[in-house]
Amino acid sequence: MPFFICPNCKERSIDHDGRDGLTRQTVSCARCGFGFLFELLDDYYPAPTTGLLVCDASARILAAGRGVFELSGYPEGELLGRHLVEGLELSGFEADRDPVQLSLEWGVRRLGEKLELRTRAGTRKRVVADFFPAYDHDGGLLVALTPN
Repeated sequence: MPFFICPNCKERSIDHDGRDGLTRQTVSCARCGFGFLFELLDDYYPAPTTGLLVCDASARILAAGRGVFELSGYPEGELLGRHLVEGLELSGFEADRDPVQLSLEWGVRRLGEKLELRTRAGTRKRVVADFFPAYDHDGGLLVALTPN
């Protein structure tokens, strides 16, 4: 049974076919109305302070959910289209151990990565990052950032 999570409000749901009712339209969030849900292999319970980001197969940010602004100071509009690592200046990993690239390239979850990001104010903030690759034909990535 596929598990889904809303990148905006973090509402979790289960859906047998990934379609909204009897239509061919992909499921959207019943709680906040966000346009799409992200499919996970296992259920995931983000912390209340976690911010979720959705990236495409090239790690460019497509959506920033609630909690990202509170964590980073960046409004969604300033993050859209930027590469995840460069946009948030993620650090704390060796160049050949970039969790974003490893997750995208190998299609594996990377959980509990201890990283730092640069806030909009220019300060460094420690975060724990979880990376979930997309398993649909578009590819992509769901990133959960939690203050550490």
